[in-house]
Amino acid sequence: MFPQRIKKGIVDSPKKLANLIDLVNLPSKVREFVGESRISRLGCFMKVWSYIKTNNLQDPSNKNMVNCDEKLKSILLGKPRVELAELPALIKLHFPKDPK
Repeated sequence: MFPQRIKKGIVDSPKKLANLIDLVNLPSKVREFVGESRISRLGCFMKVWSYIKTNNLQDPSNKNMVNCDEKLKSILLGKPRVELAELPALIKLHFPKDPK
């Protein structure tokens, strides 16, 4: 499921893996977007990515950019356009540092 370099980083650091897959209670904005009250950070990212693909929000001329609609803006700090590389960091902001 993961590319080799990511898999190696996760295997080398079990804490990183735990942060990705631990279920946490979501803030209301993210809960409305995802449709679940508890989800892992990885699961949330997958739902956001699925939403982007389903609604064709990737910029056709530059696939590294996402044009946010109103629903997506609500969880990505109101930004109208976001680089794909920024997505994980913006999603991470909604998750507490210590989920337990």
